Amino acid sequence: MLDIFRSSSKLLKTFCEHTDYVWNIDYSIFGSRYLLCSASYDNTVCVYDVENNKLIQSFNGHSNSVYCAKFSLYYYYKHHRNIICSSSNDKTIRFWDFENNQQFQVFNGHTAGVCGIEFSSFNGSRYLCSGSHDSTIRLWDIEASKSLHVFNGHEDGIWCVDISPLQSNSNNSNNIIGVIGGNGYTICSGSWDNTIRLWDIETTKQLIMLNEHKHTVWSVKYGSNELGIIGGANTILSGSSDKNICLCDIRSGKKIQVFKGHTSYVYAVEYSPFVVNNTEIGCSSNVICSGSIDNTIRFWDIRSNKSELHVINGNKDEENGILCIKFLQLKTTEKVIVIIPVVLICVMVHARAQFVFGDIIILNYIQYRNHASLYLLLHLVLYQYHNLIVHLVKMLHFLQDKIISIIVLVFYILSSLCLSIHLWFWYT
Repeated sequence: MLDIFRSSSKLLKTFCEHTDYVWNIDYSIFGSRYLLCSASYDNTVCVYDVENNKLIQSFNGHSNSVYCAKFSLYYYYKHHRNIICSSSNDKTIRFWDFENNQQFQVFNGHTAGVCGIEFSSFNGSRYLCSGSHDSTIRLWDIEASKSLHVFNGHEDGIWCVDISPLQSNSNNSNNIIGVIGGNGYTICSGSWDNTIRLWDIETTKQLIMLNEHKHTVWSVKYGSNELGIIGGANTILSGSSDKNICLCDIRSGKKIQVFKGHTSYVYAVEYSPFVVNNTEIGCSSNVICSGSIDNTIRFWDIRSNKSELHVINGNKDEENGILCIKFLQLKTTEKVIVIIPVVLICVMVHARAQFVFGDIIILNYIQYRNHASLYLLLHLVLYQYHNLIVHLVKMLHFLQDKIISIIVLVFYILSSLCLSIHLWFWYT
């Protein structure tokens, strides 16, 4: 895997719509569209179609620098609206409908510029947290359009925030601030006071304070349970003006590793999807990456504090450096090939589950073999074929590639035949 990303670290696309430096980017998939949004010092928010390499919308409603922009999955899945949220030095958080090109919601409450924002991992991303120059963190209910709580404790402005990832279980008792499903989840924040602090969303209390950095903390990220990150959500990755990247254990409140190599401020840190073979410990290890004002992106073995695995150098003519990093899932042939068997398995499992309530119909036909029973049996078979066709149409629309579509069609025809044969011989 290491050789793969080493050999393929090349510039694929460039978006040049902003007139000043870009503070933040976010990425999401809306239906069949792969979209990117950006927040800039030029007071604007832009939305791009990644595949077509074009600008979809640009919003200029903020009166000062825009620090962060995020896609809202809550509005997409709950209200079928294409919404992005942005925070600005004008002290506001604004929501934009990029399909209808309009602003529809504004949050006021912070008394200074609003920097980092993040949607909740629980309850369908209904809640939003924000960090501000006013040294506070606010938790918002975007459905009710109100602030639920203000977290105080930092001694200086807050640049970055993150919310702990989705858990398998959560206890909703003792729900103090009304965040149904928020029990056990935490917010972490990085500040100009050089600290990282963790806050319990339900009790609204500060849990721990990490003092591993000597200067401003510009980026904080929880570990991912989905990516199989070592330590999972119990780890926090951070970047700072002290040029270091720290990996800390939340449970012990201590650092696990410190990664050194950048020659200037580290503004961005991310857990990457890459895995490498660590010869020191004899097993696989996760990879993290960091972006710095020194204009480099560096990859590190999470279990080793040795020199970086790989370095991507930015444009030598640019002086602003790397301010944000995001891993994107692009449409590729390799990805489609991986998806095909998974979808087929899902279809077969779905069909088998429906055989359970079809048992009476099939057994009735085998026992009596009359016209009524035959009609019911054929109806069940046609129903299964209907489900397969529905899945097929969805897949072909997603793939948008003739060769791959033919391959998928062949797979579905074969699976349909197997399904019919299996349906008959299972009960004879």
